[in-house]
Amino acid sequence: MPNSATPTHCPYCALQCGMNLTPLQDGGVAVVERPDFPVNKGALCGKGRTAPAVLATSVRLTSPLVRSGGELVPATWDEALDRIAEGLARTRTEHGPDACGVFGGGGLTNEKAYSLGKFARIVLGTSQIDYNGRFCMSSAAAAGIKAFGLDRGLPFPLEDIPKTGCVILVGSNLAETMPPSLRFFNELKENGGTLIVVDPRRTKTAEQADLHLMPRPGTDLALALGLLHLVVAEGRVDEEYVQERTVGWEDARAAAMAHWPEFAERITGVSVPQLREAVRLFCEPENAMVLTARGPEQQSKGTDTVGAWINLCLATGRAGRPLSGYGCLTGQGNGQGGREHGQKADQLPGYRKLDDPAARRHVAAVWGVDPDSLPGPGRSAYELLDALGTDIRALLLMASNPVVSAPRAAHIEERIKSLDFLAVCDVVLSETAALADVVLPVTQWAEETGTTTNLEGRVLLRRRAITPPEGIRSDLEVMHELAARLGPEPGMEKKFPTDPEEVFEELRRASAGGPADYSGITYRRLIEENGVFWPCPATADDGSGAGDGLGAGTPGDRAQGASPAVTVGDDNPAQDGDVASGVHPGTPRLFLDRFATPDGKARFAPVSHRPVAEEPDDEYPVLLTTGRVVAQYQSGAQTRRVDELNAAAPGPFVELHPRLAARLGTAEGDPVAVVSRRGRAVAPARITTGIRPDTVFMPFHWPGEGRANTLTNPALDPTSRMPEFKACAVRVEAVKP
Repeated sequence: MPNSATPTHCPYCALQCGMNLTPLQDGGVAVVERPDFPVNKGALCGKGRTAPAVLATSVRLTSPLVRSGGELVPATWDEALDRIAEGLARTRTEHGPDACGVFGGGGLTNEKAYSLGKFARIVLGTSQIDYNGRFCMSSAAAAGIKAFGLDRGLPFPLEDIPKTGCVILVGSNLAETMPPSLRFFNELKENGGTLIVVDPRRTKTAEQADLHLMPRPGTDLALALGLLHLVVAEGRVDEEYVQERTVGWEDARAAAMAHWPEFAERITGVSVPQLREAVRLFCEPENAMVLTARGPEQQSKGTDTVGAWINLCLATGRAGRPLSGYGCLTGQGNGQGGREHGQKADQLPGYRKLDDPAARRHVAAVWGVDPDSLPGPGRSAYELLDALGTDIRALLLMASNPVVSAPRAAHIEERIKSLDFLAVCDVVLSETAALADVVLPVTQWAEETGTTTNLEGRVLLRRRAITPPEGIRSDLEVMHELAARLGPEPGMEKKFPTDPEEVFEELRRASAGGPADYSGITYRRLIEENGVFWPCPATADDGSGAGDGLGAGTPGDRAQGASPAVTVGDDNPAQDGDVASGVHPGTPRLFLDRFATPDGKARFAPVSHRPVAEEPDDEYPVLLTTGRVVAQYQSGAQTRRVDELNAAAPGPFVELHPRLAARLGTAEGDPVAVVSRRGRAVAPARITTGIRPDTVFMPFHWPGEGRANTLTNPALDPTSRMPEFKACAVRVEAVKP
């Protein structure tokens, strides 16, 4: 590897695959394998390999734009920043601070997410801030907090997966959404373990499964309850574990017993023999895991659904033990860190609750403000977007494209158009940015330094490899300049450093003692140790961190003679030395000694099946489910600008079963219309026996007439406020030439 190569991480999904960037003579960079990073060991998907293509000036924004005469035209940075400050200040003066909204993204680094939450609360004084990560992992987060007292996507490293006995993978097509992770599941099978995939489609991931369960969309809750019923009926409950490490079993057991196998089969369409086989495969090995993704989570009952899958783990003693447990496969690149440090409507840095007086005092002291000046919790993402143009009159948006990604997208597009003022910071002119009054071009992953937190809870350092083009500034610089113009007091910009390491040092202090404690993490450690798992208090024995006692490997655990679980399957001996030196090693594995609840015990969720918010009927007889394809990412704002990726996935499609196609008289490639109560989308038919006859599938990466989210239902989970992307009633029509 040339000496000039820069080790960094992919800008896309939550694997945050390691890569090296080497400079090219034209000023760009080339991606080179980085085999030392344990998550991908050099492997990359097509999106990672082609990520430098979006750095090209031909596909990105290179100058601020302001709206003049109905058109976006180039402007100077001062002109653009002044226009934003004027728009936000005018709105605040005329309508109050909560008339200003802020919408962030799960792709922002920890430093930028932290600063954005701080900016909203102490510069604008608004409670109206949320981010697009609410659309991804919020149901799993809510269920994890209820059950375990703490939310971290995976409570163990990915390297534990091949060493367990069975994995139930619920609603994840990781062969396409995060391809390098598939090796862990292939290794699982090579080691004699089994893979159960739950998905209404026979995806590339499902093709790898030992058992594929194809439930009707929106019935994952009934499926989990049916499996738990069989666990009880077949005498497979780990009674000693349930007694010692959990509470609430009797109510959860009663709820499950109301979902007998034939009842579960009737709801889900999964046969009783398949249910029994799934229980056998899951319960016979000594160790097993359940991993969920967007399938069960993006539902109006997603929190209860994930809770039911956690119940299955708890009843069988498969949580808080080595090589076992429940985990969520976080989707966006910094979806985990993005929700930990303050851009979520109800949270402060360190995963502190905004309505907790002690949390407010701690963070306010770091920020140098009065705790009473901090606004309370605001609206969740969809509710915030739905209020645009009415209660919320101006919006500052960073790293998100809700015109494509939000449910009921045509309605949200109209709400955005109705704003008095919209400012967008982005890399490209997305569909949302094209509607803005001001657009600011900002730096990308290879042009800036900052941290992200991957799906394992491993905090990582992305490093700047090249200089951005002239005229590009970072989001941190944007907030610094806006704070100078909008701050309630002179010198407010000093509270918004532009150096990411300086921001991270403040983030460490703000998170100290919180559930997501980063206070023991430094840039130097991230470089030397290839990432550090949170919680990581400032020292190993100060007792301030949520990590103490949650995973073995702390000095207290060693003093009590507990096994050093941090070394289970771990070949990093340096961590033992870290403990001895008083430096907290981080927490690769959570909950091995106790859960993060007041009594240290996990909570069962007493949940029962309920239907999706919009069941099929005579007018809309089919269920639509949505998802991703391997060559595109999220709203496609960046990947749709890469020729190689567009060649592999040029546009939307409708996947439907041959029986449904025959009823429509539709052949492969014919245009079909999918119609819901919210709108109509048209795309070519893709006919396959790999989908249920009562279900159609559309990927959601494209705008225009094939926009899948025109159709989706914004019905919200009552706890997580997650919209029901995964199931809505539609009808399918042939489109005549």
